[in-house]
Amino acid sequence: MKLIRFGEPGKEKTGIILNDKKYDTSAFGEDYNEHFFESDGVNRLQKFVEEHRDNLPELPADVRLGSPLGRPSKLVCIGLNYADHAKETNAPLPPEPVIFMKATTAIVGPFDDIIIPKNSKKTDWEVELAVVMGKKASYVAEAEAMEYIAGYVLHNDVSEREFQLERNGTWDKGKGCDTFAPLGPFMATKDEVADVHNLGLWLKLNGQVMQNGNTSNLIFNIPFLVSYVSQFMTLLPGDIITTGTPAGVGMGMKPEPLYLKDGDIVELGIDGLGTSRQRVKGYGK
Repeated sequence: MKLIRFGEPGKEKTGIILNDKKYDTSAFGEDYNEHFFESDGVNRLQKFVEEHRDNLPELPADVRLGSPLGRPSKLVCIGLNYADHAKETNAPLPPEPVIFMKATTAIVGPFDDIIIPKNSKKTDWEVELAVVMGKKASYVAEAEAMEYIAGYVLHNDVSEREFQLERNGTWDKGKGCDTFAPLGPFMATKDEVADVHNLGLWLKLNGQVMQNGNTSNLIFNIPFLVSYVSQFMTLLPGDIITTGTPAGVGMGMKPEPLYLKDGDIVELGIDGLGTSRQRVKGYGK
């Protein structure tokens, strides 16, 4: 299934995509959140859709989409998980996954604006595959890790590089600004993705391809990451692990870095997970 949430920001209702059309599933009576996932919500929703397929209201094609997930308890990020990206940023290959957190208040819809933060000079882009947890996970074995996954979603890990790297602290400073986590357009349940380790992912800035990679090049693969993160924190149903970005970020551009500015258009996509598009706006504009 392909799960969506639609409507005004903060007032989103639940929906689903069937045969490339959007339908309202708010009669199901639950948001796509922690409770939904921990209570076998995906299978219950599937049954609901099968029983009410002919009565689901169709949505306008241009309806606003929010994040396909209700606000999770946490958004865990993996840094430097593609060798080419580590090289372009002059960072050594990590012997273990780099973990940082992204504020859940950064989450917005897939077509919402990216707002450049106040005093920002180095706002950057990162197309990423994000994993959505389906069950509570603590000290999970790698061999069992895929059983804990509910699905996958497209993520733009927007980053302010000065805040992240030059302001004396953890990466979190440059990762959690408002609008810095566009998610969607939909969450694809695990069965929708035949091979999560062979997905093309790309990003364009103003129509020019900046990133063009494949998840086959992940340094640490999906089951390893789920297992690894679960050694340090309990992952709750609906939590997100976003798995890193390939080469082509603005910070790595030669001979000079390139950063987002007011009026820019960012487009990105992953095979089987749709595409998103964000307009960049300066702070206060």
